[in-house]
Amino acid sequence: MRLELPSRFTGIRVVGDVHGEAAPFRAAVEGARAARLFLLQLGDLTDYGPDSPGVLALMLDLLERGDGVALLGNHDQKLARALAGRPVQIEPEGLGRTLAQLEARPDRAALVARTTAALARAPLWLLWRDALFVHGGFHTDMLTRPSPVGAEVGRPDALAARALFGETVRGEADARGFPLRRIDWVHRIPAGLTVYCGHDNRGAGGRPHVVEGRLGGRAVFLDTGAGKGGVLSWLDLAV
Repeated sequence: MRLELPSRFTGIRVVGDVHGEAAPFRAAVEGARAARLFLLQLGDLTDYGPDSPGVLALMLDLLERGDGVALLGNHDQKLARALAGRPVQIEPEGLGRTLAQLEARPDRAALVARTTAALARAPLWLLWRDALFVHGGFHTDMLTRPSPVGAEVGRPDALAARALFGETVRGEADARGFPLRRIDWVHRIPAGLTVYCGHDNRGAGGRPHVVEGRLGGRAVFLDTGAGKGGVLSWLDLAV
């Protein structure tokens, strides 16, 4: 799926995982608007932070004006499933916090309806020039296959799972009990292509983490811990 940037924009602002941090996300949005930048958010808008509904409202406004796009992340998928009444694991500090914040909103019904519609349209990956944007992890099939529909509530196929969750090691977990993720896929990025992704906080000091692949491509990890004690990161790409 290829991004066609409207001529009114001077470039793209790529924003990492937000996880409910509405204040820094608002700064990113306002700065993008002032600089005439299209805002591309890499997924995981909600959970953990103090104001996930505020983040959703900001992103929905961008979507409805045609000023931005948000990819589907694994936390966005969990929210979509919960709102659709599908079975999903609810972590108290994650999705549980988001659902409680939504319940407290006076505009809950309208916000949920807009969110549900937006998540149904959210792409899992996008191509633009020499860049590919995805939440979790890259696969070469993303260069030729369109982003699927229905991944927000259905069972994802292998390619959609790579986009949402990255590359995991079957049967192994990290110290927190989460599936162990690896980034071997970086070494399959073709020369000249940069993959911008979130999902994994691999940076240090609030800076995105850059990994050079063996084929000449590279990956830029933009999750720097927003909502989890870190900061929100973004970078700007000129036309």
